[in-house]
Amino acid sequence: MNYEMFAKLYDRLMADAPYDRWAKLVEEEIRKAIFSDVNLLDIGCGTGRLLKILSERGYACTGVDQSANMLVIAREALAQKGVQVPLFQQDMTEFYTGETYQVITIFCDSLNYVITEEGVVQTFQRVFDHLDQQGVFMFDVHSPTKLRNHFIGKTFADADEEISYIWQSFAGEAEQSVEHELTFFVRNETGSYDRYEELHIQRGYPIERYVDWLKEAGFSRIDITADFTNEAPTENSERIFFKAYKK
Repeated sequence: MNYEMFAKLYDRLMADAPYDRWAKLVEEEIRKAIFSDVNLLDIGCGTGRLLKILSERGYACTGVDQSANMLVIAREALAQKGVQVPLFQQDMTEFYTGETYQVITIFCDSLNYVITEEGVVQTFQRVFDHLDQQGVFMFDVHSPTKLRNHFIGKTFADADEEISYIWQSFAGEAEQSVEHELTFFVRNETGSYDRYEELHIQRGYPIERYVDWLKEAGFSRIDITADFTNEAPTENSERIFFKAYKK
């Protein structure tokens, strides 16, 4: 999977992504848990937007992402704000930082990019091993309903003078997976346009499967809500939120 051009355009394409709402969820959990000091790890940190918000609010943060291109942008953005954040280029299924954390997050449906069951299981175990005894793991995923009804067979497009893109989604080979074919047209210095193509694959699982895997990893309590509310998921929910507690 190639994130080179997507990384460069990510913040522009995802300008409306609700990072403030994700940050609010984290801070609400921190206040509820009454952590004296917070050491937070954001997995799939991308260009560092959540890290920037939480670091500026005084939390000690670390980021992990498998894309070197994303992390280059994150380092530059954080440095411009005078924020010092350790960043690791690692696959979330195999990450290791040598530290433990009170809070670990995987937001913005990053976990959907782990397209094998074994990979999700390994990720949950890595997270469990990196949490303090009173720690909490917070993540969200696209529901299978959203992957099926809002992506498969759909085409999204946008055009302006500098950047245009066509985003087509198809059913993937694996069960409950979707393949996103992205084509970018980026204006260069001569005024013509360079074409770039990328393939992104996401996969979702029923809520019960995530719960089983979390319990297998050792989590003792799991809270589940949907779509930035305190309500339980329904068949029509699009984004499912999990909070898994180590103890």
